[in-house]
Amino acid sequence: MIRVGTFTFNDFAENTYVLHDETGECVIIDPGCHKSTEQKELTSFIDNRNLKPVALINTHCHIDHILGNGFVADKYKLPLHLHEEELITMREAANWASLFEMNINEGPDRKIFITEGDIIQFGNSLLETFLTPGHSRASLSFYSKADKLVVSGDVLFNGSIGRTDLPGGDYDTLILSIKNKLFGLSDDYVVYPGHGPNTTIGYEKLSNPFLA
Repeated sequence: MIRVGTFTFNDFAENTYVLHDETGECVIIDPGCHKSTEQKELTSFIDNRNLKPVALINTHCHIDHILGNGFVADKYKLPLHLHEEELITMREAANWASLFEMNINEGPDRKIFITEGDIIQFGNSLLETFLTPGHSRASLSFYSKADKLVVSGDVLFNGSIGRTDLPGGDYDTLILSIKNKLFGLSDDYVVYPGHGPNTTIGYEKLSNPFLA
């Protein structure tokens, strides 16, 4: 059974997730830990539960979701799982870092490119992959059929959707990603978004004003 540790990091209030199961293996998704206190919060959670990180994953590569990539990769000796087209987004993040007067370590040279249909395994658990572009060029969402959960990045939020006015964004593409991919999951799936509180697929089908 997957358990989810949730952390809200950096000045953008980004959600970082640690998914782990009964084996103690875990994956770290979108580490936004930028300050030393945030890094300590993440590592303390992992240490206190005797977890073993086996994968570092980005849903997409906007600056707020990759600020902790370098730290996590160095700390746990992990490559980075991402979609290859998000390398463009990652390069753009350096410009955003300069704009916000932030230092950024984009992460490891070792990268594993993943896309629709790929499976990430940790312990006894499987995460399957949707390609859900629209907020960025090649955003990915990760879902578990066994545990009825989906990590949606900045594609779908509680009562809202990801912005589409950044480079690589497209409103119509985003709506299609949600309706054709995420809304294909059953109503009881819990959605873990890139910002804000959790929601469910069923709740968003009924009440999200962008998707009525």
